Amino acid sequence: MKAGNLSCLAVGLMAFTTTAIAAEPISPRFNGDPSPHYFKGRFYLYATDDASNSGKYWDSTSWRLYTSKDLKNWKDDGAFLDVTVFKWAKPDAKAWAPEAAARNGKYYFYAPIGGDKIGVAVADKPEGPYRDARTDALIDKARDANAGAEPIDPAVLIDDDGQAYLFFGTRVPKVVKLNKDMISTTGPIMDVVVTGYPADDAKKKYGEAPFLHKRNGLYYFSFSTGWPGQIIYGTSTSPVGPFEYRGVILDYRTINTNHQAIIEHKGKSWLFYHDKLLPGGGGYRRSITLAPMSYRPDGTIKEVKP
Repeated sequence: MKAGNLSCLAVGLMAFTTTAIAAEPISPRFNGDPSPHYFKGRFYLYATDDASNSGKYWDSTSWRLYTSKDLKNWKDDGAFLDVTVFKWAKPDAKAWAPEAAARNGKYYFYAPIGGDKIGVAVADKPEGPYRDARTDALIDKARDANAGAEPIDPAVLIDDDGQAYLFFGTRVPKVVKLNKDMISTTGPIMDVVVTGYPADDAKKKYGEAPFLHKRNGLYYFSFSTGWPGQIIYGTSTSPVGPFEYRGVILDYRTINTNHQAIIEHKGKSWLFYHDKLLPGGGGYRRSITLAPMSYRPDGTIKEVKP
């Protein structure tokens, strides 16, 4: 083994023993809003394509896909989908933070479009090609009661009993049950309640980027506190809450947004997020990275400190 490889191995081993690690972008291309998944023996990372926006706003109209076998080496699979797939959407509508899920031998892509709708596309393979699974939006601010100010930032959890949940929204988090077809909802859109915020910290409040994962029977609801935001979380024994505030996962970054996702693979947990990591980067030109995440014996999450 070469000396350089030994150095890389040492860094890798350190990553598993501490929550502090140097942040490295997964790609030389600007990207944001990570949605990572492990499908069919490979990691798939769906993202907002910051490289194709104006540099003055999050106004790209397509989503980007990156794949990896080892979470270290990532392949840019290109702009696999854009808003024109949804014929009901304006062709120049904004394509924001995406989500994906697998069920029924199909792959579902949840696409926030224009800041007021969430569409859903379906494919036979994780990389597509994707087609509109409906003839209208899955969530529509103008149509659906309690859809909130901005139905964006979708996140999906399929629970152990088979019930799927869709979380979304800014300023007030929302959740609705998905039917088994994954392209329709059942029941009302509900507010997600988080209790127990520190009384001496007015900045601890929900802003955006809801995400739910489950570990040892406990539900962890994480989100960004705003613009800029910390990634904080609460826990509950119910997938729809209420959630009790438990702490910080990731502190403020050097840009005006913070957006996270968490996956577990082979007994290890990984936090994906975006930051200013490339030359010329900033609030509208972000870069996705990841870091190992760990838990204390009581189930609370140790803060990740890049």
